Amino acid sequence: METSEIIQKVRKIEIKTRGLSNHIFAGEYHSAFKGRGMTFSEVREYQYGDDVRSIDWNVTARFGHPYIKIFEEERELTVMLLVDVSGSRVFGTVSQLKMDIFTEVAATLAFSTIQNNDKIGVIFFSDKIEKFIPPKKGKKHVLHIIREMIDFKPESTRTNIAEALRYFTNAIKKRSVAFIISDFIDQNFEKELTIANRKHDVVALQVYDIRETDLPDVGLMKLKDAETGNRIWVDTSDKRLRTTYRHAWGESQLELQKTFTKSGVDSVSMSTSEDYVKTLKKLFKMRA
Repeated sequence: METSEIIQKVRKIEIKTRGLSNHIFAGEYHSAFKGRGMTFSEVREYQYGDDVRSIDWNVTARFGHPYIKIFEEERELTVMLLVDVSGSRVFGTVSQLKMDIFTEVAATLAFSTIQNNDKIGVIFFSDKIEKFIPPKKGKKHVLHIIREMIDFKPESTRTNIAEALRYFTNAIKKRSVAFIISDFIDQNFEKELTIANRKHDVVALQVYDIRETDLPDVGLMKLKDAETGNRIWVDTSDKRLRTTYRHAWGESQLELQKTFTKSGVDSVSMSTSEDYVKTLKKLFKMRA
């Protein structure tokens, strides 16, 4: 993609998503994610009525009388975006590709983050860590993230969500809010998701296309697996095939929801043909 075209796309996404974060999500982002952690502030002498569980025994031993630790609500959040850049994101049959929705959702969250003076960082992942952008503040940083979202070329086409979660848990020491933006066409990441959500506040944002849920009746169709490159001919006029396909999607969604529930992770799903604004508002209200 030419540099001028990238700049134009960045500007277009900025105008749309910055407006959304300013006018729609301004208060809702704050109430949904602020104040979910406590951070150490200072120590002071113990006073009658203080919780004895807050006593700092090291300081108490040093001075010979009790001191307690004072904690306060975290004023500044660190927000991390874990963005799936595997081959399956380059798919869409209605108006947009999944990767287009990934980018707009990520940009909306990023602008909401800096509007509240928080830090934002990104991990691009396939079946390995493709790129890590450390958390920072500021509009310039967000525009850099959007540009990377538009023009990033991953080395691999496959997916390993567990690997991304392991890296995230080890790399980000301070408690953060983490949004996983993916189609979640993967398995066996429940353990890593549970561990990550104990340390951080993890939210899953699933993006899918309508044709991943139901095959159209259009006769013979050649399908390609975007992650493995495998090709197969299918006869979509076969009603049993379409029913089996639809059933398989439903079963995979049930398993995915079980994973999120067991891990204690909030989640929402959005189609490439739906308005993601409504879905994000639903998420924010659910957490408020």
